[in-house]
Amino acid sequence: MNLNATLLAQIVVFAILWWFTMKFVWPPITKALDDRAKKVADGLAAADKAKLELQSANKRVEDQLVQSRNETAKLLADAEKRAQAIVDEAKRRAEDEGAKIVAAAKAEAEQQSIQAREALRSQVAVLAVKGAEQILKREVNVGVHAELLTRLKTEL
Repeated sequence: MNLNATLLAQIVVFAILWWFTMKFVWPPITKALDDRAKKVADGLAAADKAKLELQSANKRVEDQLVQSRNETAKLLADAEKRAQAIVDEAKRRAEDEGAKIVAAAKAEAEQQSIQAREALRSQVAVLAVKGAEQILKREVNVGVHAELLTRLKTEL
């Protein structure tokens, strides 16, 4: 066996294998690697885009939360004002009603006082007539002396 022939045959086989690999095997492998690199790059770009969208969405949510808190605080303040106004109105009505009740009670007490005075005057007039009757030891006629008794009532 000739060393040169073997070496030459191996070089020819290597060259054919290299040409076959470069012609038929290498292009699909490089295409697959390029496609994979493109998919990875697209995925990274999509992740960056999603990250930006997430930040934007978080900002919008935070803004809406702040707005919602402000509106809630405003509604609570309005409700507290309305409640205070209702309490004040109820107090005012109660005070007015209390004043009316006190005035009515005073008027009723005054009326009862007047009635008591009138009853007392009548009783005093009757007692005065009885006292005068006992003093005079004779009967005094109420019908005859009605004018005198009326004057006596008004003086008392």
